[in-house]
Amino acid sequence: MLSPSERKALKAKAHKLEPVVLIGAKGLTDEVVKEVDLALKAHELIKVRAASLERDAREEAMQALCQRTGAQAVQSIGKVLVLYRKRTEEEPRKRP
Repeated sequence: MLSPSERKALKAKAHKLEPVVLIGAKGLTDEVVKEVDLALKAHELIKVRAASLERDAREEAMQALCQRTGAQAVQSIGKVLVLYRKRTEEEPRKRP
């Protein structure tokens, strides 16, 4: 669970990020979950755009993504979800 200060710091970091995964008209498919998992391995903190989903569906998608990928919800602003998963030592680091 993220502390309020950790969440605040992650929100500040996420502000400049662009969405790296898009949830399309088919909704939260296995392929989308796989892409989110890969993006979290590479970046730890990501944005996911869920433009095709209604508000309730976005909240459900956020919860489902967190459960299926082991990520934590940082925030949801409009149609953008912000997720964080601390990188384990075995996962490769993103190269600059």
